[in-house]
Amino acid sequence: MRHSLLITLFLLYFSYIEAQSGDDEWPLFRGNTDLSGKSEFELPVAPQLLWSISTSAKTKSSPVISEGTVFFGNDKGTLIAVGAEGKIKWRYEAGSAIDAAPIVFGKKIIFGSTDGVLRAVEKVTGKLLWSYTTDNQIAGSANFWMAGNKSGIVVGSYDYFLHCVDPETGKSLWKVETENYINGTPAILNGKIIFGGCDGLIRIVEPLTGKQKDTINIGVYIAASPALSHDLAYFGDYDGTIYCLNLISKKIVWRISPGEDSGAIMDVPAIGNNSVVVGSEDKYLYCYNASDGKLLWKYRTNGPITGSAVITSTKILFTGMDGHIYILGLADGKKLWSFNAGTPISSSPAIIKGKFYILTEDGRLFSFAEKTVLKK
Repeated sequence: MRHSLLITLFLLYFSYIEAQSGDDEWPLFRGNTDLSGKSEFELPVAPQLLWSISTSAKTKSSPVISEGTVFFGNDKGTLIAVGAEGKIKWRYEAGSAIDAAPIVFGKKIIFGSTDGVLRAVEKVTGKLLWSYTTDNQIAGSANFWMAGNKSGIVVGSYDYFLHCVDPETGKSLWKVETENYINGTPAILNGKIIFGGCDGLIRIVEPLTGKQKDTINIGVYIAASPALSHDLAYFGDYDGTIYCLNLISKKIVWRISPGEDSGAIMDVPAIGNNSVVVGSEDKYLYCYNASDGKLLWKYRTNGPITGSAVITSTKILFTGMDGHIYILGLADGKKLWSFNAGTPISSSPAIIKGKFYILTEDGRLFSFAEKTVLKK
């Protein structure tokens, strides 16, 4: 009886939120803390370009959205806020390249940069609130956890540590040492932080204390982030192998070995409707059965795919280094729509109700909407 009560209290205590709800919210990389890239909103049937804006600087960042405002960084070290009408609201100059998407946490925008500093600015004004310094560059996005009245911002660094800081003060709560660079974003679900790194290990960490619960040796660089669904983690490695890992048994459920022409997996799988969708440097987007890894379909583009796809109940939205934006049917991989942006794209899309946003490597932000939205 006492054991059951403790389990119940534990589950209630670790009531993690996956994202801020709302029709105009995509507040972090991949949309949710599990990094699944799943949107509850369906994509427009006939997307039309609403507007585009050039920021005149190259970028690797992905856009995030809160209350209709889009936030992203660029290689010059500028964090930019763009309103729903396509006008720049404010800029914050960090002075060092911002490679990854920022996150929205309450009234703050939190982001890392290649100078190794994690910063928080006011969402409305862009005013600096706090900064936290690691000992090497930050290449991946931060993520967040919440448990009761406690919360933390977690981010990996090339200093071989996963850092957790207080979102209000920017003070260190804990850090976990690894054996090599952490390049991706930690994923969070069901009271667990899951992340990989260039040491070839998947690590499971308890959020409140930073205690490392388990490690699973993959043996190959893990450059991108895992995506989580229930007790399973899906991820790729630098050799091009794709894995489904059971986080309870610590066993590989299935793996897809790379072919002769396969490239590194640099993007995060999208998970939904018992499907796992992932792109490769071999120019293909692959869709696998989430349960057994069976290939359901593949779609060839004209360039490597390094940006992570977004999945809805019936469609896939993704971009390619060939400069195109694609929407495919989830069931069969057939192309439903495409748009030529004219420049390589390596970022992940952001979706809100009736709209989606794409950021190109040359720093142009595109807003697409349904025709009915355009008429309003």
